[in-house]
Amino acid sequence: MADTGGYREALREYIRREARPFDKFGHQPRLYALARQVGAGRDFDDNVVFAAVWLHDLGVFIGHRPEDPEALARWDSVAWAMEKAPAVLRTVGFPEAKIAAVVEAIRTHQPSGEPVTMEGTIVRDADILEQLGAIAILRTVSKVGRDTRFPTFTDAVASLRRSLQILPQQIRLDTTRALAAEKIRTLEVFLEAVQVEGQDALE
Repeated sequence: MADTGGYREALREYIRREARPFDKFGHQPRLYALARQVGAGRDFDDNVVFAAVWLHDLGVFIGHRPEDPEALARWDSVAWAMEKAPAVLRTVGFPEAKIAAVVEAIRTHQPSGEPVTMEGTIVRDADILEQLGAIAILRTVSKVGRDTRFPTFTDAVASLRRSLQILPQQIRLDTTRALAAEKIRTLEVFLEAVQVEGQDALE
């Protein structure tokens, strides 16, 4: 269904302002493009998917998440996004009747989620794709030294290895599996090269 209320551009501009560090902004348009590919040929509400994609990471942005390391370690970014999304959607004129569906898709967007809607399944599968391949490498390595999860390259590589081991099996849709194949191979080649070139001194 077409956006007749202008809320898509309003959501883009809202996230453009809020996404900090700014490199986090690119995740949303990429994720939406992947979601459209994942959902090709399926019956789903594209506006719900669009809104969920653009708002799902509100809780990871600087200014939304806690700055205190201990509080951040306990932080539930998904719950924050679910709490804040309805007000944002109302502000931009998103259809009230669809807000609950957006929140539901946000709720299950992580690999550990169990989607009960097609929109949720599409968003979750697309988000898994963003955690595989060249983009996953860029997103992870760029966090070294600025994210408490990745103080060293060794930590970043370990995270990528876990993604490669776990995430492909969590994909739900055949379209996603087809899209994932090349990304999986890219990540495999990268990790193989790191193993050879790291000389047991990656740090």
